[in-house]
Amino acid sequence: MDSTTAELLTISAFARRVGLTPSALRFYDDCRVLRPVSVDASTGYRHYSPDQEERAVLLRGLRAAGLPLAEVAAVLDGEGEEARAILERHRVRERERARGAEAAIASVLRGLGAAGERTAATLGGAELASAVRQVAPAAGADPEHPVLGCVSVEIDGGEVRFAATDRYRLSLRTLRPSAARGPGRRLLLTAADLVGLSVRAAREAEVTLEADARGARILLGGLPRELPLVEAEFPAYREMLAALAPAAHRRAVDRVALLGALDSCGDVPAVVLRPGADRLAVGLPDGSRTTVLAAVGQGGECPPIGFDPAVLAPALEASVGPDVLLEIVSAAQPVVVRSADQGDFTTLVMPLSLDRPGRTRP
Repeated sequence: MDSTTAELLTISAFARRVGLTPSALRFYDDCRVLRPVSVDASTGYRHYSPDQEERAVLLRGLRAAGLPLAEVAAVLDGEGEEARAILERHRVRERERARGAEAAIASVLRGLGAAGERTAATLGGAELASAVRQVAPAAGADPEHPVLGCVSVEIDGGEVRFAATDRYRLSLRTLRPSAARGPGRRLLLTAADLVGLSVRAAREAEVTLEADARGARILLGGLPRELPLVEAEFPAYREMLAALAPAAHRRAVDRVALLGALDSCGDVPAVVLRPGADRLAVGLPDGSRTTVLAAVGQGGECPPIGFDPAVLAPALEASVGPDVLLEIVSAAQPVVVRSADQGDFTTLVMPLSLDRPGRTRP
């Protein structure tokens, strides 16, 4: 090993040094914002140089400030005046958002003021409520397939995984409990029941999910509340995920801006996303009502992809953070929608056939 190679840092070491997680570094590599100095061809291991520390720390600060990834890239790589202008515009946006959030919270607070072996996992109440808010909208409402109206809650290996699907999209969220014990279990709950429980859970600092041979329950404020379980076979989503081909194209885009572009298309059965090298065009299949958004990512020429906006928009609304990452295999395969800095929340969205508009079934 030469001296240059010896100075390089593994992704874990570099992550500790700059205050980022390895998953965030992998995401920034995918988006070409912070590329490793080298990638081992046989193992895929990434290595970073100490010289990249300043860029990584600046990147972390910009993301902590909520700057969209496309604008982060412009600040890091642009001229000084351009960077200052971007940051000033973002500061104005953040002040407006803060004022809106303050008003919304004050309104909610006023409303609240008016009105065999056991498996166990303890979670933050707000965390549980957030996971339910993100995943439950993907549950189905088809009376012929009642299991699709359920959310699978798996407690296993120090993780609690929530999954829901209506066959056109699949949402997944993983939480790591502060305490867990007992064998792995899967609880199948109706989405409606889980949403009702999450409202209560959001008010608690901690809640505990318990399951044993007698059934399942949740401890709210230290008091047990039985969970009505559904006896059914939930779709084998893990096998579907394992069968997905690697993404050929990745595009990160401002989440709120993408929702706005969908909304500007109106109440239509289909919209088309046309990913470019550094942009994402959103419009109708005939090219009208098109909005062009800044985007960052990787992959060559990407074909247009059709979506039912009634399926895509909820996936975006359920995400968190300023950006989403679209991972695209082809125009006919499910598209992975990830919260850019929250790799533990993922939604798969089925595209539409542009030859024959209508939902494409998995």
